[in-house]
Amino acid sequence: MDSLTFWKTKKLTEMNREEWESLCDSCGKCCLNKLEDEDTSEVVFTSVVCDLIDPETCRCTRYQQRTQLVPDCIDIKQEAFVQYDWLPSTCAYRLVAEGKDLPSWHPLVTGDPESVHEAGVSIRSYAIKESEASDLVDHIIEWMN
Repeated sequence: MDSLTFWKTKKLTEMNREEWESLCDSCGKCCLNKLEDEDTSEVVFTSVVCDLIDPETCRCTRYQQRTQLVPDCIDIKQEAFVQYDWLPSTCAYRLVAEGKDLPSWHPLVTGDPESVHEAGVSIRSYAIKESEASDLVDHIIEWMN
């Protein structure tokens, strides 16, 4: 294994900042608004995304300040989660935490940041911004895994 496949040899907690950040495939799914059922604790995703997301790149436009600007924004690295199963099944952080390899469309595998969008995995084609949405319940989505 070489340093180009660090995700195969390192745990998330062993990665340096550059490696950690490079795992993000810029799909934008983690920035979608979620709803939790108070009775069952089931979490569902909506197609409504934070207003800080650039819908073309699916990246945060204020990444360094996001947790200050959006109090509900979760910084995965800061939280030091033990389980990542609440993230979408395609998320590299979840896959690595589960001991799985990255998918063939992941930019670290392809060398192309557009590969996530070309594979249809990103939110680029369907996300709407919070400022354009009404009731979140009207925008619940189901993942096609």
